[in-house]
Amino acid sequence: MSEDRFPGWHGTTILAVRRAGRVVVAGDGQVSVGQTVMKGTARKVRRLSPGGHDVVVGFAGSTADAFTLLERLEKKLEAAPGQLARACVELAKDWRMDKYLRNLEAMLIVTDGKDIFVVTGAGDVLEPEHDVAAIGSGGNYALAAARGLMEGDLDAEAVARKAMAIAADICVYTNGNLTVEVLG
Repeated sequence: MSEDRFPGWHGTTILAVRRAGRVVVAGDGQVSVGQTVMKGTARKVRRLSPGGHDVVVGFAGSTADAFTLLERLEKKLEAAPGQLARACVELAKDWRMDKYLRNLEAMLIVTDGKDIFVVTGAGDVLEPEHDVAAIGSGGNYALAAARGLMEGDLDAEAVARKAMAIAADICVYTNGNLTVEVLG
């Protein structure tokens, strides 16, 4: 994704942590355009309930593009209730193959409380190793912090909150205003 085409790509941190039967998805609230903070309280983690099955999605990238993908994912989940992997694969296939969708600039973390997937426009549907996944400009900082914290006795939410705080201290495109959703 070209910085010339999409200068706001540095935009967020989304982290998912699975531990002891719970999955926590946390996202910061900063919206940056270039080097300017436009908003500090955005919600980039959403709960969907298609067919009565709770799914939590966190997104990094363009908000409009992410909402387009969320709508598509919700339709895929309605068509395949309770089959998160299938819905994510179908979304990734559409995203990669569709002439309109392939230009969307976003990434998603999707969980139903059992499985966690990172879904990209390159057609990837990735299951994280070590029960931790992260995306966005501060994603690598949050991922490293969470993996280190998983060696201790903290619960999933505490790991997510501490790792996000570490990422916010390091990444200028990430702040400490969190949206946190818990499943399980």
